[in-house]
Amino acid sequence: MSDALDATPYDALLLLSFGGPEGPDDVVPFLENVTRGRGIPTERLKEVGQHYFLFGGVSPINDQNRALLDALRKDFAEHGLDLPIYWGNRNWAPYLTDTLREMVADGRRRVLVLATSAYASYSGCRQYRENLAESLAALEAEGLDLPKVDKLRHYFNHPGFLAPMVDGVVESLAALPADVRDGAHLAFSTHSIPTAAADTSGPVEAHGDGGAYVEQHLETAQLVADAVRERTGVDHPWQLVYQSRSGAPHIPWLEPDICDHLEALHEAGTPSVVIAPIGFVSDHMEVLYDLDTEAKAKAGELGLPMRRSATVGADPRFAAAVRDLVLERAAGESGREVTPCALGALGATADLCPVGCCPARAPKPAAAGADSPYA
Repeated sequence: MSDALDATPYDALLLLSFGGPEGPDDVVPFLENVTRGRGIPTERLKEVGQHYFLFGGVSPINDQNRALLDALRKDFAEHGLDLPIYWGNRNWAPYLTDTLREMVADGRRRVLVLATSAYASYSGCRQYRENLAESLAALEAEGLDLPKVDKLRHYFNHPGFLAPMVDGVVESLAALPADVRDGAHLAFSTHSIPTAAADTSGPVEAHGDGGAYVEQHLETAQLVADAVRERTGVDHPWQLVYQSRSGAPHIPWLEPDICDHLEALHEAGTPSVVIAPIGFVSDHMEVLYDLDTEAKAKAGELGLPMRRSATVGADPRFAAAVRDLVLERAAGESGREVTPCALGALGATADLCPVGCCPARAPKPAAAGADSPYA
């Protein structure tokens, strides 16, 4: 692109994330925010919060987002992209509504949103769009002039997202004992969701068995596995597995669970395993607890050598990918020619989430999509 550093018409980027507690006193209020409207008693939330209390009541996600903010600002500055970056969370400070209010006060009129979720699903995309709509409605009720808000497309197959994961798997393989390294299995892990939510993820034409959620993860896993084979010369077997199930037992969720998968590998005589959390942008609580605590303990119990590869986090290549996505969307909005950067067979997803994409059980307004009330 000749105007590669022109972000017009956008005048700000918003990093939108989940949020997490930053001390023991924050844990229950944070979980109340996450589960608002579900009627879960405080005592049950205290039980759920034990995962956080094991780590001093602090989720690493906020510090990881601060690191990503620093990486993005550094990359933008080094490449001459003059675009201020803000940060807002769904469930903890800095809250999304407060951040959008600050952006309005700063005169921001066209805002791009980077969500810390790379794949299509209700919880990973549409729920963020619903949160945006709720916050915009709150500002509208205050009589504020609303900015136009767009969301960056899914980036699961962007080379700047994939490359750090490939490095992480290669490094984890190298850390295994030499006698079990070549036979290592790659377990690509992501967040389990209800099968009904998976089946309706992505645009309507992608709905079906697993929907876009499973399809996109399988694409990412295949791309990483292929790159690892090219780097190491070894064709490691792999499987997409799931973690962090939190729903009622009678509701079907995506399987196999990572710990069940480790047992199956052990029974099959697999000599070692590398767990690659491809479904997560950073090493937040679900990675630390479900993989570094529970899965690690299960592998130890089985005597199965295991390594866990790193997430993308604030890797400079991911920051560069975000810059690329910003410039790509800006070019498209300005009517300039652009070729989206995406690897694999699925290609780049649509800039605008279509009607019927990742529907909620109880429909709510959602911003930054074809059905947005804030066009």
